[in-house]
Amino acid sequence: MMKLLSRALLLGLFLPGLALAQQRDVPLRSAKERQVFEEQTAKLNAAFGTVLAKAASATVSVRDAGGKRLAFGTVVGDGSRILTKWSEIANADEITIRGNDQLVRSVTLAGIFEDEDIALLALAGEPMTPAGWTFEPTVLGQFLAAPQPDGSLAGWGVVSVLERNLRDTDHAYLGVTGNPGFTGPGVKVAEVAGDSGAAAAGLLPGDIILKAGEREISGLMELRSSLIGRDPGSRIELLVKRGRNERTFDVLLGNRPALPQFPAARLRQMERMGGPISSVATAFSRVIQTDMRLLPDQAGGPVVDLEGRVVGITLARADRTRSFVMPAANVNALLEREPTPPAIARAAADQELPFAMAGGMRQPMREARPEGPQAMPQAMPSPDRMRRQLSDVRRLRDLLFEELEMFEMLEDAR
Repeated sequence: MMKLLSRALLLGLFLPGLALAQQRDVPLRSAKERQVFEEQTAKLNAAFGTVLAKAASATVSVRDAGGKRLAFGTVVGDGSRILTKWSEIANADEITIRGNDQLVRSVTLAGIFEDEDIALLALAGEPMTPAGWTFEPTVLGQFLAAPQPDGSLAGWGVVSVLERNLRDTDHAYLGVTGNPGFTGPGVKVAEVAGDSGAAAAGLLPGDIILKAGEREISGLMELRSSLIGRDPGSRIELLVKRGRNERTFDVLLGNRPALPQFPAARLRQMERMGGPISSVATAFSRVIQTDMRLLPDQAGGPVVDLEGRVVGITLARADRTRSFVMPAANVNALLEREPTPPAIARAAADQELPFAMAGGMRQPMREARPEGPQAMPQAMPSPDRMRRQLSDVRRLRDLLFEELEMFEMLEDAR
């Protein structure tokens, strides 16, 4: 079995488009090509069959009143509760579920974990088989797979980034802006945020940060990297040059601030180039990143390792190369919390989700704005929206840094 699976996985490394034919728009130009593709798909499903079987019994499809699939779901607890993706079902007036026996079962919306975009459903009638979790940490390059309720393969991939927090406002914040034109050692401070730990410690524009903790600072990226792994509320010691003198500052790190709305249409267009993405695809608190290619309506289901143990649930398809999985330990921690009552969550959804859905992307409806000297300031957007917008800025920044690094490599090669 494992030998066959290994061969299938190796085949998949050379054929990254290999998956279920009905879920991929594969440009097969001849009957022979289609036959080969379907034969390979059958072999891959057969290879994964035993691995997926147990988790498939804990997988359901969540559907609207017309029978259209909105998302997958994962049976949890004693078998009477189901987790699924909230943004995919939020606009449905009525929902049902179907398991691997294809029976239509009634469910009610029991609550919503808004900060993770997860809904909790209560199952009417007999309980189903719950997911069998493993709490062993995943490792880079580890193979993962997601089942469909019928036991076939929804998608597979490898762990590409270990567990981390995508919520920008949960990350440590120093409170300084560096001068990008400075060429000397360290980072020259251009601005200090007034309500930041850097300001409270006494840093000033013109100061040059030479070290952060024991780490020598060579530039802006190095200063940013020095904060990785540090939590808001912790302290960091900075060695700073001011004029001809050097002195040490003890800085209390804060939370990254929320930023104003960012027009991210171009960024989301780039992300969708590999296929449709989830309407809520980031700002999660703890995720594993994988290159698994799932459709937005397949979010919410379990993900297994090669032994069939459930390592977590799928949260979103973010772009061509990234899907996010909430680890099992975090799922269990989530279930210990009290979810937001449906009435309150739906009231918030009426404000957050009245969007025209196009190509897997939310597009906010334009509102008329008063103009002139009597214009009132706009209301502050919700924390969830600000987190998503901040993540948009962060992803765009990362793309820009990648392009700059590529440009520098080309310059060095001249």
